[in-house]
Amino acid sequence: MSDRLSFTLHELVAELDAFADAALQAGYGVTFNHFQFLAVLDEHEPVDMTTLARCLGVTKAAVSKRVPALVEEGWITAASRPGAGRSVLLALTPKGTALVRDAGEVLERDFAAMLTHPCLAADPIDAPRLNAQLVALTAFIQQHPTAPQEALA
Repeated sequence: MSDRLSFTLHELVAELDAFADAALQAGYGVTFNHFQFLAVLDEHEPVDMTTLARCLGVTKAAVSKRVPALVEEGWITAASRPGAGRSVLLALTPKGTALVRDAGEVLERDFAAMLTHPCLAADPIDAPRLNAQLVALTAFIQQHPTAPQEALA
């Protein structure tokens, strides 16, 4: 553990990702990366590969490389967009939708339980407030991705 906020945040995200990965592998046989791909698609579907890549923070090539296996496994559909050249629209199948719904509920429940664990009773975490603060921070960073500290003042 570190006293430096930047290190602590990075460590927390890595631990949360590892926790989610273990829970999803044990309960659903999928990785967190797999789940995240489907969950982001669920929020934006139907969506083209370029837009999905931007939402995931990866390249279009990375999305394009994963699509055939996800289609073959029955998680998503990929259909040519009418009149849009080679553009392909992605959407979840009922199997994909069920995974996002069911596994998403389990992760939400498990993360909420973490925030109310008795070991945190001395300094309770207000989950709705924490989420609102993290949403606000994320939006701020998205609006100012590379601004030096002096420019933010």
